[in-house]
Amino acid sequence: MGLDAWAHAVKGDPVEKDGYLEWPEKIEISYWRKHPNLEGYMANLWHDKGHDDEFNCQELELTLEDLQALEESINGKMLPCTVGFFFGGDSDEFYKEQDLEFVRDARSYINDGYTVIYSSWW
Repeated sequence: MGLDAWAHAVKGDPVEKDGYLEWPEKIEISYWRKHPNLEGYMANLWHDKGHDDEFNCQELELTLEDLQALEESINGKMLPCTVGFFFGGDSDEFYKEQDLEFVRDARSYINDGYTVIYSSWW
């Protein structure tokens, strides 16, 4: 058990099934295991976008502007220190190259007409 997170490129209209959204087209862009500071960044973004509920098993849409800000935070070593029982320790350096690759790939998918979403489960 622990923090697992994914980023997907999706297309089409989602259908709700068993309380979750299923997308007609869904491509995994990246997967992270126990990257707490990225999770904290995304949870903050979730709340900045006006959501009041807990950020667990949610789908957060990422825009090109969101990806720009994320890239700046990664490069500036400014992901927020985040702790949680299932989250693991600081893994920013371990995931840095993967994070930057995710940002590049996500931009490409958005430019190709996809929506990029981040979701996590802990």
